[in-house]
Amino acid sequence: MSRNPDEAEPAHGAAASAPVSFEAHMLALLPSLRRYSRSLTRSDSEGEDLLQDCVEKALSSRAQWRGVNFKSWLYRIMTNLHLNRRRTLRRHPSVGIEEAEAMTAGGPGDPLEMKRLSLALEALPADARAVLMLVAVEGYGYREVAEMLEIPIGTVMSRLSRARQMLREQLAEENVIHLRRPR
Repeated sequence: MSRNPDEAEPAHGAAASAPVSFEAHMLALLPSLRRYSRSLTRSDSEGEDLLQDCVEKALSSRAQWRGVNFKSWLYRIMTNLHLNRRRTLRRHPSVGIEEAEAMTAGGPGDPLEMKRLSLALEALPADARAVLMLVAVEGYGYREVAEMLEIPIGTVMSRLSRARQMLREQLAEENVIHLRRPR
């Protein structure tokens, strides 16, 4: 169970009695929130915008937090913001410059393999991709993901299973090289 960010954090020395502030607790979660926002939006710049909106919404809604599982509360805010944006874009479509650029994972490895994986992840439905990213990349347990997304644990398991199967199938299809017969 998550601690209340306003409670004192156990530590050694003189700083042991200093309470952990709401903002400090949020700062500690920023790296995982950033990864999650980028996985939802599939864009660095849109992910940063989503992260900024999430932090802004959390700070302005601080009084609404009930003191239970701070991390889940922030992930729920981000997920809701993302879903609201998608609904708005469906009603009022627009094309951004970022969409024309290819998404790269940026790290060691074969750039072609990274591109294949990136395209396979983009092809997943948003709900399946969100569950996959939270479990496989962020390392959260099924129960935590179920709480964050406010869905049953069985739904988490089935979405994860379907996402993994879809990735396997898509990546396997792309490994096939069709050769012509020599004459």
